[in-house]
Amino acid sequence: MAADDTGQDTGQDTGQDSDWRSRLRAQGYRLTPQRELILAAVERLDHATPDEIFAEVSTQSTAINISTVYRTLEVLEELGLVRHLHLSDRAPTYHSVHAGPAHFHLSCRNCGQVISVDEDRAAEFVGRLREDAGFEADVAHLTIFGAHVPECPSPEEAHDHDH
Repeated sequence: MAADDTGQDTGQDTGQDSDWRSRLRAQGYRLTPQRELILAAVERLDHATPDEIFAEVSTQSTAINISTVYRTLEVLEELGLVRHLHLSDRAPTYHSVHAGPAHFHLSCRNCGQVISVDEDRAAEFVGRLREDAGFEADVAHLTIFGAHVPECPSPEEAHDHDH
């Protein structure tokens, strides 16, 4: 369903909404309110762990438990609607494949900041892997761990470069 400027459901299907609903049905899955709430939460939260997604959907429905969130995320990933990645040693983080251009992540071990980087920035590296190793890299699943140099940015500067 489409949302207005306040994030409220307008009751109108967008082409993207119809597409994922069709894919769900074509794979033999029922379209449930829980699945819709979980996908909407992933899209709203941008990058979120299953616990964060559960907390978000719990504000709208008490009919969803954490195991429903995990099972639904698996289904949504099988359908190509969300991706998971590891931004830290915590639980996997999920994001919608429709949340902007494909990107990979830089994760600072010192301050915890995560920066989204357009996949085009890795094009030369991906090309070398293809030529040298005959390997097609999926950089949208990539997280590079390291540290800012010479030091981590202030919280205000960090916010300007996040996701």
